[in-house]
Amino acid sequence: MTDSAEHLSHTGRLWRWTGASGSGTWHFITIDGAAGEALSGTALIRKLEGTARGFGSLKVRARIGETAFATSVFPSKSGGGWLLPVKAAVRRVEDLADGDEVLVFLDV
Repeated sequence: MTDSAEHLSHTGRLWRWTGASGSGTWHFITIDGAAGEALSGTALIRKLEGTARGFGSLKVRARIGETAFATSVFPSKSGGGWLLPVKAAVRRVEDLADGDEVLVFLDV
């Protein structure tokens, strides 16, 4: 569900990525569908304005459950949409595990 280009909500599956060397593990939620399109629109506007950030990322304020945190979302090269990293502290507090469906709220 998308409320506006600045305030978004999305439900997605939490998944784990491990680096090629096996040295790093990150957890993400893919933001796609209407919310992903809204983020893409915001990124395009910022690019046209000359205020785009590195790697096409967007700064966001995210909330999962009662936990709010500042981060950036990154465009997904492989699957489309955007990647929202979910910190270990957030996963612990909200009792999240790989494969869980997660409702996230984003303020861009």
